[in-house]
Amino acid sequence: MVLLDQPQEKDMEMIKGKKLFILDFDGTIYLDDKIIPGAEEFLKIILESGRDFIFLTNNSSRSGKVYVEKLEAMGIHVSEDRIMTSGKATILYLKEQKPDARIFLLGTPSLEEEFMEAGFTLLRNREEQPDFVVFGFDKTLTYEKMWMACDFILDGAVYIATHPDLNCPLAGGKYMIDTGSFLKAIEASINRTPDVIIGKPSKFIIDIIMKDKGMRKEDLVMVGDRLYTDILGASNSGIPSILVMSGETIRETYADSVIKATYAVNSVADIGKLLKKEMRNCRK
Repeated sequence: MVLLDQPQEKDMEMIKGKKLFILDFDGTIYLDDKIIPGAEEFLKIILESGRDFIFLTNNSSRSGKVYVEKLEAMGIHVSEDRIMTSGKATILYLKEQKPDARIFLLGTPSLEEEFMEAGFTLLRNREEQPDFVVFGFDKTLTYEKMWMACDFILDGAVYIATHPDLNCPLAGGKYMIDTGSFLKAIEASINRTPDVIIGKPSKFIIDIIMKDKGMRKEDLVMVGDRLYTDILGASNSGIPSILVMSGETIRETYADSVIKATYAVNSVADIGKLLKKEMRNCRK
């Protein structure tokens, strides 16, 4: 079922029984540095209806604390436990695999700090053998680090990527090279793809959220503006999705796409209106 116009009361099915909204950031809640109209009210209504939400981003270069500060600057006040980055999800995944793991991490200083705070040992030289090579968003990437990563993987380290995005979008239609592009370089060099990719559209990150929040699949719904990450990720995880037309995907693009959401609306403001109607009906 696809809704491209204002959802009506008959469309309550999209939110019925859902306990946790998994929300994308850019294009869904804000666009660049501006809140999308109705987004702040939408978040309030989620909580007033007895539900909860968590923000989910593939960006592993920033910690949850940075996103808290970014949202606060736009007038949205949330706690860090409502933000799941692919970096944090990777840490949660690795803590289950080996809590005291030795890791060769390709990532920003912020991501390195998160890994060290989690109790992992980060290796810096060739003489030591890591349990895992973790490739995140790394603005400090060097030829030497890429070479070391390849050697460690060939020597038996488990190869993990925080997310598969080829590019990171910037204002004005520009972009910067992202983790997925470097994964392609490693694949070309040593004919290896990551053993595990944590971020969207992988189901790993949804499984991690479910376990972290004590939820079941039927409790969840994904809301996002990107077909190949948000919507495909929901499909891969077996949970329903709501596509918003406030960001990357427009109606023409969606009409031609083989990736389809469970529902599609103009923006999160439309979902907020449905939640309000549901609350009014419950009071009758």
